[in-house]
Amino acid sequence: MIEVRNLTKYYGNGESRFKALDDVTVNISDGEFIVILGASGSGKSTFLNVISGLEEIDGGSVTYDGRQLENMSEKELTKFRRDNTAYIFQQYYLLPHLNVEKNIKMGADLDHNKDFLPLIEAVGLAEKRKKFPSELSGGEQQRVAIARALAKNPKVLFLDEPTGALDENTGRLILDYIIKLQAKQGFTMIMVTHNANIAETADRIIKMNSGKIVNTTDNTDKKTAFEIGW
Repeated sequence: MIEVRNLTKYYGNGESRFKALDDVTVNISDGEFIVILGASGSGKSTFLNVISGLEEIDGGSVTYDGRQLENMSEKELTKFRRDNTAYIFQQYYLLPHLNVEKNIKMGADLDHNKDFLPLIEAVGLAEKRKKFPSELSGGEQQRVAIARALAKNPKVLFLDEPTGALDENTGRLILDYIIKLQAKQGFTMIMVTHNANIAETADRIIKMNSGKIVNTTDNTDKKTAFEIGW
């Protein structure tokens, strides 16, 4: 379980200092799929960055099964992220000198995963596995980034607008694949998205505004990626 208690995060200094997260408290169960909604500037991505250990905490705590992130050294935190989490960013962060297969293999190597090639086919890039990022469209690069994260076999998967660069058909296919893989492997999944329809596929929907959680809803009528609007 991930336990978030009174989480506070500031940006800026002096008169420009503002509170990006304001006393956020929430529990996230193992194997749960959560979608976080909110307008731009509501704190969604900051929340994701902080609870994943990418950004430091200014107040409160984030605890994974009894281990508090804020008590870890930088070396311990790096190892924790490597061993437990994966992150799909809005930006792709692919290595330009590596082809599709080798970019994905980078994620697989972190978990000693030798069986990552089916992922390339699952995201529709089997015919482009030897292509370099500069030879791919934005949507194709996003699919590489998604496959790289999944190849790591994470215990917790963080996703920041994972379908934002994808057309509707590809977005549905990729979302369907991720959801089915999550159900099969049982990892925890926390997704930020502007697409409110995607929330209908999640176990729980969290809405944020002005750095606060303003509403939490359990989804008792989950839909598939092909049943929702887009």
